[in-house]
Amino acid sequence: MNGLRLAAALLVLLSHPAWPQAAPWIRLGANAIPLYTYADPVPGGDGLGEVRVVQPTLMAHGGAFGNRLRLLATVNLEGLTIPNGELTMGAWGEGFMDRRHPHTYVHEVMLGWVQQLSPGAVSLAAGKGFAPFGTDDPMSRPIVRYPVNHHFAQILERAVAILGARVGPVLLEAGVFNGDEPEHPDQWPNISRFGDSWSGRLSVFPLPSLELQGSYADVHSPEHRPGSGTDQSKWSLSGRWSGPVEGFPVYGLLEWAQTSEADGFFVFHSLLGEGAWTWGRGRLLYRFERTERPEEERTQDPFRSVRPHVENSILGVTRWTIHTLGSDYELPGLDPVRVRPFVEISYGRISVVEGLFDPLSFYGKSSFWSVSTGLKLGIGLPLHRMGRYGVAQDTAQGNRTNDHGHNE
Repeated sequence: MNGLRLAAALLVLLSHPAWPQAAPWIRLGANAIPLYTYADPVPGGDGLGEVRVVQPTLMAHGGAFGNRLRLLATVNLEGLTIPNGELTMGAWGEGFMDRRHPHTYVHEVMLGWVQQLSPGAVSLAAGKGFAPFGTDDPMSRPIVRYPVNHHFAQILERAVAILGARVGPVLLEAGVFNGDEPEHPDQWPNISRFGDSWSGRLSVFPLPSLELQGSYADVHSPEHRPGSGTDQSKWSLSGRWSGPVEGFPVYGLLEWAQTSEADGFFVFHSLLGEGAWTWGRGRLLYRFERTERPEEERTQDPFRSVRPHVENSILGVTRWTIHTLGSDYELPGLDPVRVRPFVEISYGRISVVEGLFDPLSFYGKSSFWSVSTGLKLGIGLPLHRMGRYGVAQDTAQGNRTNDHGHNE
């Protein structure tokens, strides 16, 4: 117990916001979510329940030279806690189907330099992290359940270099990166492919609590590591609110995303809206999502798809329409540890857009439901808005919602 108390005290000390900004500084944090999930049906037609620890992360934020040099680093330990994925109906990507894949151990480690100019600022950031595209990683949003559109709305865990410029309420980012997605948690980006893909994001902040963004990305062969797979063209538009409404902290996100693959032979659309309303220590959570996903050829394990992925691995396209309702509550008197019990219930329907895949025969029905309950645990730094580096990190500080704590 003494060791745990010492570690907790060290995290609190290093995460204290009062470090002198002219001196080098570092802040640390850790988060994890032990949960129970039950879904009915799963592939094969039965119901399934599992206990897992998801989103276990260790974080370090640092700065030097008057905070012009910045470090953002996140270690993700899901390769140890969910090596076979998290039960999440509708989830897909990196060879997983109806399970959310574990992220790589080095989720992001980015160094950035910010130079203040008149009337704005410019920055250069590089390392492993998120391309400047789309919305926040769902890990840093209030709802634990990952949306179906994760691989349409974000581009993550790439070797990336990003130029940023901010003037007043306008922020522009442009980045180059490797197109290939990771295939397992300990895999690094294919550096030989660095620069074969690019993206750009324009963000506008018309009000202190409001953010509007539009993004485009051209991604070469994301699901075929050697580079012989199909390319993707991706669009994202969103509006995000994080601020008070009638005295209550409110978070809201509305996003639209489109991914075109194989020169437009497959086109996937997504519409998502989610929100959180906070009263005291409690929050109400809701998400609506309507996303089309590829139905890929599966292996003998019905939760896994064939890799390497090529265009003829896609057997069809389905549309997932899902409502998720939840609530969480921050327990008092446990400082420096943050503990938020939560419960989320999802109900969804699956429909065929095109192709040979038949959800009714594969799942036994065309609708499903799931429930997840557990604890959101944190100490030190709360989860940040991943993917915001350099000048974008500045704009994210005052306009964010943390999954494991109150609005900041």
